[in-house]
Amino acid sequence: MYELEPSIFTLSNGIRLVYMHAPAQVSHLGVTILAGSRYEGENEEGLAHFLEHCIFKGTSKRRSLHILSRLDSVGGELNAYTTKEEICVYASFTKEYIQRSSELLADIILNSNFPPKEIEKEKEIILDEINSYLDSPTEKIFDDFEAHLFKGHPLGNNILGTKESVSSFTQEDLLRYIARFFFAENMVISFVGDVPVSKLIRILEKDFGQLKHKSLIQQPSFFTGYQNFKIRSKEANVQVHGIMGGIAPSYNDEQRRAMTLLINVLGGPALNSRLILSVREKYGYSYNIEANYSPFADTGYWSIYFGTDQKYLEKTIRLIYKELRLMREKALNENQLRNAKTQLKGHLALSLDSNSGIMLGLGKSLLLFNQIDSIQEIYAGIDRLTVKELQETAEKYFDENTVSELIFE
Repeated sequence: MYELEPSIFTLSNGIRLVYMHAPAQVSHLGVTILAGSRYEGENEEGLAHFLEHCIFKGTSKRRSLHILSRLDSVGGELNAYTTKEEICVYASFTKEYIQRSSELLADIILNSNFPPKEIEKEKEIILDEINSYLDSPTEKIFDDFEAHLFKGHPLGNNILGTKESVSSFTQEDLLRYIARFFFAENMVISFVGDVPVSKLIRILEKDFGQLKHKSLIQQPSFFTGYQNFKIRSKEANVQVHGIMGGIAPSYNDEQRRAMTLLINVLGGPALNSRLILSVREKYGYSYNIEANYSPFADTGYWSIYFGTDQKYLEKTIRLIYKELRLMREKALNENQLRNAKTQLKGHLALSLDSNSGIMLGLGKSLLLFNQIDSIQEIYAGIDRLTVKELQETAEKYFDENTVSELIFE
């Protein structure tokens, strides 16, 4: 069994480092900041994502071309992403370029100055990204579902923002966001690769040591007041797209493991999930059908996505409710439970097949949970799940009276 053996260190200015040695030619280094879209204030919708784009557009010592060429010229990669809860900037490179990579990431994090001309160009790129998303019903429906699910709360805002909000952003908006969230205690550096930890720490102390302290970490507003909904929207699509779902445990909730297992059984990536076997294989109503679980700090949500022909829409919905009812009313037997646990462990093991993915996961885990669980600890948590706990979780979250529906017809 593959095992994670990371170590956690704290740099002199308070930045936490999670380090994992991996005997490979390629190394991965990332900086994860607790500054995702749910932390945006009024009139800031999309600002975190906009910052993620603009952070490569210039620093006090480099122009945009020099930033983009610094690692690409030696075969490395520089990238970033934004979620509801974090922004991450990261690099992959052959191990001899660790100093170059660390210095570049530090320059971007500490010294970005957001040239106004570059900001205006990036606005057009993001507006085009928004248009592209509007043309993709399989993406749009998820964001619209979250907007209805978390109505009136930052979790419901589209990470991309709106055309109006993006068009209004200024250099001052970006610098203020940096000042609010880019400080030592609010970020984590993660590394996976074949560089001695003593050498890595020396490099990071030099490059990131000037980052400021700030004792007060901003807490997000918690979501309450979920009300289920059933919405049908006329869209110019050949196929009908649908999402059904509701509120789920947060990642701080003990029921998160039970929900993860239930969702995996219901519609996980395997071809033997209940929804695949029923809706797709037995009846042929839908080629694409899947279940997902997205936890946040204070809440979470589960969802079932499907695409189908209009003539099969109502039959598909009825079959999904039937599977949810079975999850609530008919407990897994011990053999089914054992098989479900084995399958989930296998999926987790496959997710550890990428050092880049491990680096990103370690950074997020330390930032959000302030700890890194070993594979044995994760597997032990799965093994402790009981039939009773699974059924209690299904009864609580799969109640038909609390399920929401969004259908694009």
